[in-house]
Amino acid sequence: MTTRTEPVKPRIGWIGTGRMGSAMIRRLLGAGYEVGVHNRTRAKAEALQEYGATVVGSMAELADRDVVFTMVAADDALTEVTLGENGLLRQRLAPDVLVDCSTVSPEVSLQVRAESAKAGVRMLAAPVSGNPSAVRAGTAAFVVSGPTQAYDVVRPLLTAICGAATRVGDGEEARLVKIAHNLFLGAVVQSLAEITVLAEKGGVRRSDFLDFINTSVLGSVFTRYKTPAFTQLDFTPTFTPQLLRKDFELGLAAARESEVSMPVTALVHQLVQASAQTQGPQVDFAVLLTEVARASGLLLQAEVEER
Repeated sequence: MTTRTEPVKPRIGWIGTGRMGSAMIRRLLGAGYEVGVHNRTRAKAEALQEYGATVVGSMAELADRDVVFTMVAADDALTEVTLGENGLLRQRLAPDVLVDCSTVSPEVSLQVRAESAKAGVRMLAAPVSGNPSAVRAGTAAFVVSGPTQAYDVVRPLLTAICGAATRVGDGEEARLVKIAHNLFLGAVVQSLAEITVLAEKGGVRRSDFLDFINTSVLGSVFTRYKTPAFTQLDFTPTFTPQLLRKDFELGLAAARESEVSMPVTALVHQLVQASAQTQGPQVDFAVLLTEVARASGLLLQAEVEER
């Protein structure tokens, strides 16, 4: 009689425990994976201990893990945690696979990929569509590019974190897909803000108008998700205007390089830029609604949810 044994689960390292990173880590912990976490501000990582994560003090303590994820805010942060003096790829040991979930430029990603190859590390670019709430609900999605063999290794981890993962190429294609996704995101929220203000100035309650949109052919997961923010004026941040501005800058740079005309994107970029300058860093990009209302001479009032 033979005894079946469960496959050994890979040991996971994670660098970057912001709102998104923390939600993703908790999904892995909930699926039974061992996860060691590091954050430049240690206190932001310590809250994950109660869910079973091990907090480490340096990238060196994650270098012997099978798979290491990075989830940081921008190019400089990714360069620091991977290629800096104490970075992951500067250690004596190295993980088998590096999975970067950040939204960064293809140029920086390509640099990190080249240094990963020198260290014998297979790298995947794996940015995410969704916010912490979507991650917690299992409805976020990965777009991934990199070696097929590495993707096959980490796919169970990706599906444990999100509801879906799509591989789109062998190199930096996932970066472009995520940037294109976020350009669409900005254009949609700006357009939704404009038509919502138009309807309200015509005497229609925002909640009634958005109920119609959400049940029409134009309704989507995104419009339904943003409806409470639009009606209750709750701009608790999931994605800030400053982060959206960064992605528009990356997208327009890619458009110039590829000689793609993007007039709508260019206009929305200016509106996002204005919002990023006038709004603090602790508001959601849905605050674009208030910018449209102000320009239209409309004073918005929060609508109380009817029970």
